[in-house]
Amino acid sequence: MGKVFIVGAGPGDVDLITVKGLKCIQQADVILYDRLINKELLEYAKPNAELIFVGKLPKLHGVIQDRIHQLLVQYASQGKIVTRLKGGDPFVFGRGAEEAEVLVEAGIPFEVVPGITAGIAAPAYAGIPVTHRYFGSSFAIVTGHMREGKDDDIHWKGLAESVDTLAIYMGVGNLPYITEQLLKYKRDPQTPVALIHWGTTKQQKTIVGTLNTIVDIAHELKIQNPSMIIIGEVVKMRGKIAWFEQSSKVLQEISV
Repeated sequence: MGKVFIVGAGPGDVDLITVKGLKCIQQADVILYDRLINKELLEYAKPNAELIFVGKLPKLHGVIQDRIHQLLVQYASQGKIVTRLKGGDPFVFGRGAEEAEVLVEAGIPFEVVPGITAGIAAPAYAGIPVTHRYFGSSFAIVTGHMREGKDDDIHWKGLAESVDTLAIYMGVGNLPYITEQLLKYKRDPQTPVALIHWGTTKQQKTIVGTLNTIVDIAHELKIQNPSMIIIGEVVKMRGKIAWFEQSSKVLQEISV
């Protein structure tokens, strides 16, 4: 019997993978990797390692996920070391728990290797701390992608009233709905909002607005996924500590 390592590859910057995660890549006989991982990480694989792309496409998530489960069981049952390489952290909107459950049912040994999640890393690279002594003492990670055909079960009222900083994943397509819900539950229309596109990479682009303006700004500038949405007073810190942009000179800020 082989073994499966469910590994978080981090948010995009190749240097942000953990030491253990890198070892799992180097030792793997088979690597199943997602669409949003930094492909440079695959250069650390063994020359004879089998690299299998299992990135998901719209409308095909369920089909592809079932195939991933089959491949994990198949290769591990052949006695191979399998690294399942996922963007960010495998247990933060990464379906890592579903894959671990399948492995348990199949009697296959596995380990979970946490990764740095984009909800913390992308704002950090944009000069936005998710907590701050003066601006935010609470922080919530929220999905902005509602399951197709399912009612929205996100507690927007509690998020609007009780959480200082919101980090919303996969939400650009639903940005009008998200802002509508927060405003409906009396979140200040002037609350700062940042959209961080391709966070931690050379393609990173950050735009800043408010709950009242961010939808129009995002539409005008054609911001798409992958992007993190950060909502809260902490966004104000960006003007002072946007270190990545200042040091690399490869990013463009558009602030309204």
